[in-house]
Amino acid sequence: MKVALGSDERTPLTDAVAEALVARGHDVVAVGPPGGDELEWADVGRRVGELVSGGDCDTAVLFCWTGTGASIAANKVPGVRAALCTDAQTAAGARRWNDANVLVMGLRLTSPDVANEMLDAWFATDADPTEAGNIAKLERDRVGG
Repeated sequence: MKVALGSDERTPLTDAVAEALVARGHDVVAVGPPGGDELEWADVGRRVGELVSGGDCDTAVLFCWTGTGASIAANKVPGVRAALCTDAQTAAGARRWNDANVLVMGLRLTSPDVANEMLDAWFATDADPTEAGNIAKLERDRVGG
């Protein structure tokens, strides 16, 4: 699976998640400082969203200091459902009930162990097909879209 990994900072957490993704057999496309580009969180979020929305990547893991700004930026891209998660149960729920396609974590409070638990849940959980109608509403009801 091709996974975008974006952050406005390169940190031990972003490095650990990149390594964990590769260890799981994923092809990682790094955006922002982890990829050698100086981009701010709004630009990283948008670019990661575009990679997922355009089909260049199957899913993404995205970071900023709190995770909030990056998730807002990614969610501006049509077709993106970025979910700011703090634990494995939230990540699994985001996949199951929201068919989230971008996992967002905060750099400030997420430990590598918790990030790994979230990755396990993210990749092990499929979307609940009974939620397809709600997911379709998100795009249909997009303001200004």
